[in-house]
Amino acid sequence: MLKRFYPGAYWKSAYEIPFERLYEKGYRGIIFDVDNTLVPHGAPADEKALELFDRLRRIGFLTCILSNNKEPRVQPFAASVKSPYLYKGGKPRIRGYQKAMELMGTKREQTLFVGDQLFTDVWGANRAGIFSILTKPIDPREEIQIVLKRFLEAVVLFFYQRWRQNYKKQLKSDGL
Repeated sequence: MLKRFYPGAYWKSAYEIPFERLYEKGYRGIIFDVDNTLVPHGAPADEKALELFDRLRRIGFLTCILSNNKEPRVQPFAASVKSPYLYKGGKPRIRGYQKAMELMGTKREQTLFVGDQLFTDVWGANRAGIFSILTKPIDPREEIQIVLKRFLEAVVLFFYQRWRQNYKKQLKSDGL
């Protein structure tokens, strides 16, 4: 039952993911969450984010920002990193992920998602059939509704870590 919330991979930061290896494996599109995945909640795109998106374009990736936030938050960030975006994305519903793939022109098996929340980002990507990558939140200061979800996420992550010990062998053989 909990496996529906398990990410395909779990990284400390979006900035540590081996995107070159993922490209070699056939991935061509990356859907990103913004807040607490790429920058602290509400922060503008910083130098790290700008460099990451430039690097991804050089590798050959297409990108799309998918956020549940409103357009005034998402649009300036997306413009800074030069990426298409969807605001009020409705995660974990599948439709936002599908629209992001349409914008990039990618298929499920070519697309991955990077986000910091299990019950919206990862679960939605899993439901959409997209490889999901969970990152640790950048900033521990969050809105109260997210703080409450983090307690439940901790339970799921406990079981995920136990399950991952066996799965880790598979990830290594896949180069992740």
